[in-house]
Amino acid sequence: MRARRVVRRRSVARAAVGTAVVAGTAGAVRHHQNQKYAQQDYEQQQAYEQQQAQAEYAPPPEPYEAPVEEAPAPDLTAQFQQLAQLHDSGILTDEEFAAAKAKLLAG
Repeated sequence: MRARRVVRRRSVARAAVGTAVVAGTAGAVRHHQNQKYAQQDYEQQQAYEQQQAQAEYAPPPEPYEAPVEEAPAPDLTAQFQQLAQLHDSGILTDEEFAAAKAKLLAG
């Protein structure tokens, strides 16, 4: 009977050691995988931050400016006639009429 106890104790001890080895190996593998995934996450985060920094400091696109078209110059004779009508009707004084006429002639 004593021999059986020794054998049984050894088999229980072997099972316990085997379980410990398997558990330890699984823990080591999981630790390695966690480190690997953490490194991948870190690299992705760095790439994203670098991309954001480049976009943030990039010069803004130049705004499109439509070509400015100048309005055709109104007829100078028509402007003089309009000034003369305003002067004749009393809206413009002699001084105002002379100043407006000089402005039109200056261009």
